[in-house]
Amino acid sequence: MKKLLLLLFITTNISTGRSQTISVKLANAIKKMEADSQLRHGIISLYVTDGQTGKVVFEHNAQLGLAAASTQKLFTSVASFDLLGSDYRYKTVLGYDGSIENGVLNGNLHINGYGDPTLGSWRWSSTKEEVVCRKISSALLKSNITKINGNVLLNDSAFSIQPVPGGWIWDDIGNYYGAGCWAINWRENQYDLQLQPGLKEGDPARIVKTTPQLQGALLTNQITTGKKGSGDNGYIYLAPYSTSGFTAGTVPPGNDPFVISGSFPNGPLQFSNALEELFKKQNVSVSGRFKDYAESKMNKESWPAMQQELITLLSPPVDSINYWFLRKSINLYGEVLIKTIAWEKNGLGSTENGVELVRNFWSERGIDKGAVHMIDGSGLSPQNRVTAHAEVKVLEYAKTRSWYPAFYNALPEYNGIKMKSGSIGGARAFAGYHTASDGKQYVFSIIVNNYDGSPVEIVKKMYTVLNVLK
Repeated sequence: MKKLLLLLFITTNISTGRSQTISVKLANAIKKMEADSQLRHGIISLYVTDGQTGKVVFEHNAQLGLAAASTQKLFTSVASFDLLGSDYRYKTVLGYDGSIENGVLNGNLHINGYGDPTLGSWRWSSTKEEVVCRKISSALLKSNITKINGNVLLNDSAFSIQPVPGGWIWDDIGNYYGAGCWAINWRENQYDLQLQPGLKEGDPARIVKTTPQLQGALLTNQITTGKKGSGDNGYIYLAPYSTSGFTAGTVPPGNDPFVISGSFPNGPLQFSNALEELFKKQNVSVSGRFKDYAESKMNKESWPAMQQELITLLSPPVDSINYWFLRKSINLYGEVLIKTIAWEKNGLGSTENGVELVRNFWSERGIDKGAVHMIDGSGLSPQNRVTAHAEVKVLEYAKTRSWYPAFYNALPEYNGIKMKSGSIGGARAFAGYHTASDGKQYVFSIIVNNYDGSPVEIVKKMYTVLNVLK
């Protein structure tokens, strides 16, 4: 018995000793980083816990609310797994009112959207543009519809009319990563702008085309040719529902076209155009107009209800959507998830309602609401403030859930560590899990705000801190 107690004492002290060593090493690493000139006016927050016991290994400014950029996606992702379910699928319903006689629909064709962010996406074989169009075409052929004596009605009323969260900045919302979301989305609400740069710095960069063709909006181009090797410094300024916008910045010189990607100012309008093109190819004539719900509501027009369903298009499940949301940090997916939570719980998909529901969700699980000041679901707004402590608590909670393997698999790997990254102006963050060479497991979050100089260099220094856990 005495030998057993002695062995237990020695084992416990070895474990405690290593934990203390890690704590000391982390403290030294943080002290060195804080003394670096890049953080003379900045701040760093770090929180690390034992992945098996949950005990605190190290904390530094862990309760301080900071801009965590895309690591904030963890709050949305984990909440969506629980509130929607890992097998939740979005639906887009095609149907009609009236009657079908001899190939003629005497009534309106309806498309009711519920926020599917994958409709027309290239990331899954089942969601690609041509596949979606083929399914719609097959549904019309099956019902022998060759003519529509009425309108084509695109109903996106499940979500609020505001496609982007408050707090998103002007430099972001016209570009692909700042795409807004509607209850009807198409091709991830993004397009490619193909430019032909000049051969020397200062030459004009001519717009060749957009793919797909941008509907309802024109761009005034002010992008010029930059220095050799300067990379993509081109920006698109085009607000939601706008009919005109402009481009600015530079792209590198060369003989080949250069592509930058923008966000649709009106997602439902782009899908409407895709339907028009499909109907032309299939020789389906429409006597009326292609109309969206927001336009009809503004004009105080009546909106008939769908009477008969033709086909329901289903998205991949939420666990699959979360994979791309975390792995490729797709902001659109986070904003749709937030609105979907609101729609499912309150009947209207708005960012404000969804954010409050997510904050309440985490409050009920022991995270103070003051530690989660969210403006959006993706972390793109520089007004967001969350704590490193709260991020670790989210990661610890995920480990207790049945869907954890799918969540863990979705996290990217950087510097040999499984973690979500985050980056916006003046902010860099990482949060995730790591198993050390000796088998010790850690859960961590590190956030840096208001650093000076190169983002590449600050990330290297953050990696140096995290390497202590290896």
